[in-house]
Amino acid sequence: MTTAFITHADCLKHDMGTYHPECPARLTAIEDQLISSGLGQYLPRYEADEATAEQLERVHPADYVRLIRDTAPESGTVHLDPDTAMNPHTLRAALLAAGAAVLATDLVMKGEVASAFASVRPPGHHATRARSMGFCIFNNVAIAARHAIHVHGLERVAIIDFDVHHGNGTEDIFEGDRRVLMASTFQHPFYPYSGTDRPAENMVNVPLPAGAGSRQFREAVTRDWLPALEAFAPQLVLFSAGFDAHIEDDMASLAFKDEDYAWVTEQVKDVADRHAGGRIVSILEGGYDLSALARSVVQHLRVLAELNG
Repeated sequence: MTTAFITHADCLKHDMGTYHPECPARLTAIEDQLISSGLGQYLPRYEADEATAEQLERVHPADYVRLIRDTAPESGTVHLDPDTAMNPHTLRAALLAAGAAVLATDLVMKGEVASAFASVRPPGHHATRARSMGFCIFNNVAIAARHAIHVHGLERVAIIDFDVHHGNGTEDIFEGDRRVLMASTFQHPFYPYSGTDRPAENMVNVPLPAGAGSRQFREAVTRDWLPALEAFAPQLVLFSAGFDAHIEDDMASLAFKDEDYAWVTEQVKDVADRHAGGRIVSILEGGYDLSALARSVVQHLRVLAELNG
């Protein structure tokens, strides 16, 4: 078995303005790098479907889902917060991004593939139960986790978040939920200025100071993430895969390198192989330097697909 690549062309139509960093070119850069690296030919491709109301409402209140639907403009742009806007195509893109997370989970749980990567936008890990923020509308990784629990009957799901920003929305949704372990690194102090105030026992949050790079990241994973993951013994591993901690990404001030994304994927994959039958779902979050994003995704996917030799 191999790694599924899930996307949809309509995710490119969500556009928050010419200079917005969360831009359609993020997905085309990944596609271009898959072609130039030769990796793309080994990844079976799937097209996402829109998430259903039932799938969304396992995470978000029905009133919130209705608000997003009602806010979607027929023309122009509507802002949900200063950083997050909707154009006439955003609602469908957000439903497809959430649906891709569900499809990825189904493919992996049914044994059709060993792992899956959802190359979709808008991202999701800042979306709380009832609030959109930080470029995010629906919390894609949370929707995948709840789908795995409620539809596939899992009792232990791990979420790994190496985005440069703390996944405050994911923490808001799962804090205190013994079925979910979230392990994350993030720059601190930095947007959204969360993750350090007495996190719940199922949250393994490791804040990193500005300028931290490969050594500090690998120490955090080895010291904090891996023992917690071993003790938890997840039946499925989900990645909130943000690549904006890369040294070339000027949206923040961490200094990860391409090979760090391969390394952390190897470490987590070892845990998944031991405890989860190798089942991994990875969902794109941040990453705004197009070259660094695309190269780092390829590093991540090479390890997932066991084509890193």
